Amino acid sequence: MLKLELKKYKDFDWVLAGSAMAVFCLGLLFLVSSTYPNKLDFVMRQAAWFLLGCLIFIFIININYRKIVGVGNIFYSLIVALLVSVLIFGSRRFGAQRWVSIGAFNMQPSEFGKLFITITLVQYLTSHKDYRSLKTMLMAFLIVMVPFVLILKEPDLGTALMLIPIVFVLLYIWGAPLRYLLGIIFCGVISSPLAWFFLKDYQKERLLVFMDPSIDPLGAGYTIIQSKIAIGSGGVLGKGWLSGTQNQLNFLAERHTDFIFSVAGEEWGLAGCLILTGLFYILIRRAIFIAEKANDPCGRLLAVGIATMVGIQVIVNISMTMGFMPVVGLPLPFVSYGGSSLLVNMMALGLLESIAIHR
Repeated sequence: MLKLELKKYKDFDWVLAGSAMAVFCLGLLFLVSSTYPNKLDFVMRQAAWFLLGCLIFIFIININYRKIVGVGNIFYSLIVALLVSVLIFGSRRFGAQRWVSIGAFNMQPSEFGKLFITITLVQYLTSHKDYRSLKTMLMAFLIVMVPFVLILKEPDLGTALMLIPIVFVLLYIWGAPLRYLLGIIFCGVISSPLAWFFLKDYQKERLLVFMDPSIDPLGAGYTIIQSKIAIGSGGVLGKGWLSGTQNQLNFLAERHTDFIFSVAGEEWGLAGCLILTGLFYILIRRAIFIAEKANDPCGRLLAVGIATMVGIQVIVNISMTMGFMPVVGLPLPFVSYGGSSLLVNMMALGLLESIAIHR
């Protein structure tokens, strides 16, 4: 019996799990520095969420991923219901209504939405084999559009926009004609100026500040200016752990969540940032490797969807801290403080391992 159990897990991807664990451990060090000395309870909460995430991870790897994808419509109904409940009963922070209280846990449904909608899209696409059907493609976009609008209403533009590359990548891997996808992208680019009139005032300010942070250096441009100063001042080897001036003197806003990479850049320097991004590269590359080895469309699509979800977040978060992209509320996977984000990433990791084991 023991031999059978060991054989069952012989395809467990230790490189994937190890790289994710290494990223989390580095993130915990960054979190200690960003909350030192007054808010170290955040570190204990993050560790507690990680332990809970480990239990969820173990539970998921023991389930065939096909069974999980098979109930994608239930995940979809659940996330739509949660997003609606946020708009009705959710708590408001910093001008946004994104959280719903479940006991002592403040959950952010939009974080779970990224993964649950990916699972739903995989279920839908694998049940339709007509790769050239424009109707099927448009239906996939319609599936995304409902939660997209609900997340946008919170407002959470960054998370809502995350859904767009996920659906495009999944359709491409599914086999949708490239000319259809390029046509949809072209129409979106042409009509994008109209989106300006639907943005909130603070979102418009972020776009303007992205073009020129100096137009409001003490207001909307303050965070990105301080972030660039912190990363630039770190040099090659950094100022040392707990020794970052921008961090320790509270010049950096949201340094334990969206701007935690700025803490890494200041205290660990270029070397530390390269180690962190290298670990992310290994993690995402292993996800793609699992997709390549999957012998069914379900596993391949799910692995690619998760790789896209994690990869886009890493690129956008790091880019915005360095001023290469507008500031949006996307956390750095496994690193930024937040229970919802960490639990979702542990679920995603469990699904990848399930594909590796059960393929």
